[in-house]
Amino acid sequence: MSYSTAGTDKASLRGRVFNAIREAILDGSYKPGDVLRESTIANELGVSRTPVREAIRQLELEGLVQSIPNKETVVAGITDEDVEDIYLIRSRLEGLAARKAATKITEEDLKQMEEILALTAFYVEKNEFNQLKELDHKFHDIIYNATRSKTLNHILSDFHHYVQKARKASISTPGRAKESWKEHEAIYLALKERDGEKAEKLVGQHIKNVEYNMHINTNE
Repeated sequence: MSYSTAGTDKASLRGRVFNAIREAILDGSYKPGDVLRESTIANELGVSRTPVREAIRQLELEGLVQSIPNKETVVAGITDEDVEDIYLIRSRLEGLAARKAATKITEEDLKQMEEILALTAFYVEKNEFNQLKELDHKFHDIIYNATRSKTLNHILSDFHHYVQKARKASISTPGRAKESWKEHEAIYLALKERDGEKAEKLVGQHIKNVEYNMHINTNE
């Protein structure tokens, strides 16, 4: 992967470099304890060391990396405790988001959900877990966007992104992909019926099921 600086302002480049490194940490390409070397990352991304250095500083503020004075920067990553905390918060906030979305969701949003559900059913039969993870992300993004709340959207999008490894572990549990699809379908129907209370309960249970299956998979 490389990023050309031609026609790209500095802020945009910094953001892209930050996102690339963060993605590599969250998807497990960079593992906890791995040393991050500015020169190596800069070469991999085809950029100078400056945006890499700035990205690493930002990642340290987010707690994803740790700088050891006069030594090196290592990946801290997301711990099991972090994941549990995120799922606890998500089960509350995402339920609230679903309740709010039920009153604001558009026909276009619902149409996109229908398409995602159809694709999910297709990939469930093929056990294509990477595709299913992406579709899961898109499904939940529609709910976040439908709240028309910048705050909820920002917080939940970050949380959902931070636990992507855990989500893949959950959906890889035998039979879980089909269960998740059915849960998504029930959530979609509740939103279509504008039943905020039902949508809130279904989403809260869905998040708890994801966490439960994640633990089953990671403990095997």
